[in-house]
Amino acid sequence: MKFLNKLIRDEAGATAIEYGLIAALIAVAAITAMSAVGDEVGDTFTTVDTTLQDAQDNPGVGAD
Repeated sequence: MKFLNKLIRDEAGATAIEYGLIAALIAVAAITAMSAVGDEVGDTFTTVDTTLQDAQDNPGVGAD
């Protein structure tokens, strides 16, 4: 009976689970943020690539 009472009152496992849930939440938030930033960076590189390709295909156009 003492063992069951001690087991019920032991909060060490609950604390570890709470830390695990917090870490998982932070990981999900970080992945979401990095995904959004990655999409923006990809769009920027695509724009730069298109601009450079246009400049290579039409040299002297737009140069003053």
